[in-house]
Amino acid sequence: MKFNSWYLSSFIVSFIVAIPILTVFASFFQETTNYYDILKNTFLIEYIYNSLTLLIGVLILTLVLGVGCAYVVSFYDFPGVKFFKWALILSFAVPAYIYAYSLTAFFENFGTLYSILKSLFGPGEYNRSIPKFDGMLGAILSVSFSLFGYVYVLTRASFHYQSQNLIELGQNLGFSKYKSFFKIILPSARPAIVAGLALVAMETLSDFGAVSFFGIATLTTGIYDSWISFDDLAFANQLSFFLLLFILGLFFIENISRKRAQYHSPIKGGIKEKKKIKLNFSKGTLAFVFCFLVFFISFLFPVLQMLYWTIIFPKNLFDLNTFQLFSNTIYLVFLSSIVLVVFSFISNYGNRVTKSKFLNFLTTFSITGYAIPGVILAVAFITFIAWFDNTFVKAFEFNSIKKIFIGSIFGLVIVYFIRFYSLAYNGLKTGYERINRSIDESSYLLGYSKIKTFLGIHVPYLKNSVFLIGILITIEVIKELPITLILRPFNFETFATTAYIYASQDLLEAAAVPSLFLVLIASLFILLISRYILKEENE
Repeated sequence: MKFNSWYLSSFIVSFIVAIPILTVFASFFQETTNYYDILKNTFLIEYIYNSLTLLIGVLILTLVLGVGCAYVVSFYDFPGVKFFKWALILSFAVPAYIYAYSLTAFFENFGTLYSILKSLFGPGEYNRSIPKFDGMLGAILSVSFSLFGYVYVLTRASFHYQSQNLIELGQNLGFSKYKSFFKIILPSARPAIVAGLALVAMETLSDFGAVSFFGIATLTTGIYDSWISFDDLAFANQLSFFLLLFILGLFFIENISRKRAQYHSPIKGGIKEKKKIKLNFSKGTLAFVFCFLVFFISFLFPVLQMLYWTIIFPKNLFDLNTFQLFSNTIYLVFLSSIVLVVFSFISNYGNRVTKSKFLNFLTTFSITGYAIPGVILAVAFITFIAWFDNTFVKAFEFNSIKKIFIGSIFGLVIVYFIRFYSLAYNGLKTGYERINRSIDESSYLLGYSKIKTFLGIHVPYLKNSVFLIGILITIEVIKELPITLILRPFNFETFATTAYIYASQDLLEAAAVPSLFLVLIASLFILLISRYILKEENE
C-alpha cells in the first residue's frame, strides 16, 4: 500500500474520533475514590435495574407504535393517510426531556388538565382523580413517544418495498389477513424492525434529560453524578465502560440487521407494485383515529402544552433572550456542520483511493461514536485532555491546554464532531457508492489529479447528500443536551440548556418558551427531511 497524504488525512480523522472510545476502555483500570465502594454497596444495582426497566418498557411501546403506524399507512388507504405518512416523523422534533416537561405540566397538581376541568365544570377536587405520570412511567412514555419514529421510518421503508407477490402468496395459501401479517409481512420486515429497535435502545440508554428530570437513577445519571457531584472521573469512566459494552453490542446488532435487510423481492417474475386496501368508513375511521392519536400524543400534545404556558405567562417570552439563544444555537450548528462535512469528505475519499483494510477498520470503529451517550463522550473527552495535559504538556513546561478544550466552543464542536461523525460519514458513503469507480479512472486518464477529481467531480455530485447531512446534523445539535451542558463555555446557553435549567429548578412555565422554539426549529428541518424521504419513495 502506498502511503500518501489522503491515507494520512483519513487516518488522523478516524483516530481523533476514536480517542474518546479508547479512553473509556483505558480508564477502566484506573483507581477510584471511596465513592466507588459506597456506590457499589448502595446504588449500582439500582442504576442497572432502572436502566433495564426503562429499556424494556420503551422497546415494547415503540415496537407497538412504530410497527402499527407503519403497517396502517403502508397497506391501507383511508382519509388522511398521505398526511400521516410524513406527520408521524415530526415526533423526532420533540426531545424526550421536553416531552417530560409537557407531561408533568399537564398532569401535575393544579396543572393544565386541572385548569381545563375547572373552567369546564367549575371548582372541584380534580387533583384526586387526575393520573400522575411521573417516575419510571413518565420516563417510559416520554422516551417512547420521542423515539418510536426510528421504528416507524425503517419499518415503513421495508413495507414500502415489499412486493405484492408476497401478499398474493399468502392469499394463495389460504392465509387470513391476520395470519399473512404475522407469517409473511412481519418476518420480511424483521431486519428493519430490529435495526429500528436497536437505535431506540441506544438512544434510551443514552438519555439523560428525561430520566434526570423524573429523578430516576440510571447508568447515565450515575456517570454524570460521578463526575459533577463527586469529581471522580475514573469511576465515571468505569461506569461508562459497562454502558459502552452494552451499547456497542446493540450497535453491531443494528449493523448486522441493516446488512441483512432486503428491499427487493426474490420471487421470479419481477416485483408487483403493492396494492393498498381501501378501507370502508368504519375501518377507515379507526385507522384515522389511531394515527391521529399517535400524532397528537407524540407531537401536538407537547407543542400545545408549551404554547399554552407561553400564552398564559407571556412575561417569560419577553424575558427570554431569544435572539442570543438562537444565535448561539445556529452558531454551533454552522460550525459543527462545516467541520463534519469537510472531514467526512476527507475520510470517505481517503478510504476510496487507498483501499486500505486497516483504515477501513479504524473508520468503522470510529463511527461507533454515534452509539455512545453524549455524557460518556463528554467525560471521556475531559479525561483524555486532562491526561494529555498532565503527561505531555506539563512535562515540556508548556502552558496548560485545558482551557482551550474544556469549557470552550472549540472543545464543544470537537465532541459534536465525534458524536455525529457517523451521520456525516455514512451519509456521504451512501452517495459515494453511487459513483462508479470507472469515473475516477477516466478522470485520472484525462490528467486530473486526485484533488481535482475530488473537487471537480465528487463534491458537485454529492451536493444532495451534503444537504441531507446538514439537515440531520442541525436537528441533532439543536436537541443535544448533555454534551452542551457539560462542555459549554460559561454563560453560553442554547435553547436546550436553557429549557433544562428552568425545568431542573421546577420552573416549567419558564422552560416552555425555549422548549417551544427548539421544537419548532427542529420541526422545520424535519419537514425538509420528510419531503426528501417521500420523494425517494416515489421515485
